[in-house]
Amino acid sequence: MAFELPPLPYDKSALEPHMSAKTLDFHYGKHHQAYVTNLNNLIKGTPLASKSIEVIVKETAKDAARAGVFNNAAQVWNHTFFWHSMKPRGGGAPTGELAQAIARDFGGFDKFKEQFKNAAVSLFGSGWAWLVADRGHLKVIKTANAETPLGSGETELLTCDVWEHAYYLDYQNRRPDFVQIFLDHLVNWDEAAKRLGGK
Repeated sequence: MAFELPPLPYDKSALEPHMSAKTLDFHYGKHHQAYVTNLNNLIKGTPLASKSIEVIVKETAKDAARAGVFNNAAQVWNHTFFWHSMKPRGGGAPTGELAQAIARDFGGFDKFKEQFKNAAVSLFGSGWAWLVADRGHLKVIKTANAETPLGSGETELLTCDVWEHAYYLDYQNRRPDFVQIFLDHLVNWDEAAKRLGGK
């Protein structure tokens, strides 16, 4: 069965003024859709065609012969995860267990934000910044291109897409401004807390 573009968890204009409907038209409607289309074309008629997106990503990771499949499958998964890492009127600070874990592992919420922003801004070229849980502790990581922590044993809590197409229409070359807006106004801490709790 062919993959389809997963629906957004909100209307395309719901993240304005921080992320425009025009950006979502291109980023979700063109880029994300292209990854879905390419993946379907690459796996059609192969044993991978009947497998889940998560299994495809894990089975093709680090396999140079199937790099095209991995790149498109991982980008489908990463983008779907990214849309759910944001919400209208998001941002602010987390609460409960997640807030406690951030305070414990980063020395405070402001220090977490500083580390996350640094990871996102210092990544050369295209990629992703992530907050993950690893063996009971939180950490910030960054991955290049389509790379993803999926299958690494870490639990993904949230991600910020720092490919230029994620922010260029709204922020041009100002990646630091975009990442700051993501943290202050877009992060879906409720979703991250559910992921931490395994719900």
